[in-house]
Amino acid sequence: MSFFKEDSQKETRSRKQEQATDTEFARDNAHLELREEEIDVHKHRAETGDVTLHKDIIEEEKEINVPVSHDQVVIERKAVNHEPSEEPIGKEETIQIPVTAEKLDVDKHTVVTGEVSAHKQAVEETEQIKDVLHKEVADVEEHGDAEIINDDK
Repeated sequence: MSFFKEDSQKETRSRKQEQATDTEFARDNAHLELREEEIDVHKHRAETGDVTLHKDIIEEEKEINVPVSHDQVVIERKAVNHEPSEEPIGKEETIQIPVTAEKLDVDKHTVVTGEVSAHKQAVEETEQIKDVLHKEVADVEEHGDAEIINDDK
């Protein structure tokens, strides 16, 4: 027999003797406390990512048609019947006709066309946790003619 096996067997015998000694002194009343493990779950918040909102500026060429007007001077010449006139020739005459046209002044202004908003919402899910729990149970052994009344609560 090896040294290790001998020590192990001595230890086992020693424990059995201790158990026997404990039960010998408990002749009238005895009790065992039974224990079991329960799972404790604690939650905490951890950052898992982020979302960034920003605006990009793009350029778009726009072409629009705008009607504009301008003046034209129409010169009409017509022949008349050589009627006599009392005014002598030699006096110069000038007629000035102003000519106008619509010109375009192009400017830009900014308008709001939409809105983007972001908010967080909590979503609840269920995660399953599995673990092995230990539990103490009472093992009652009868020896000889011991009468046992089992009052399980």
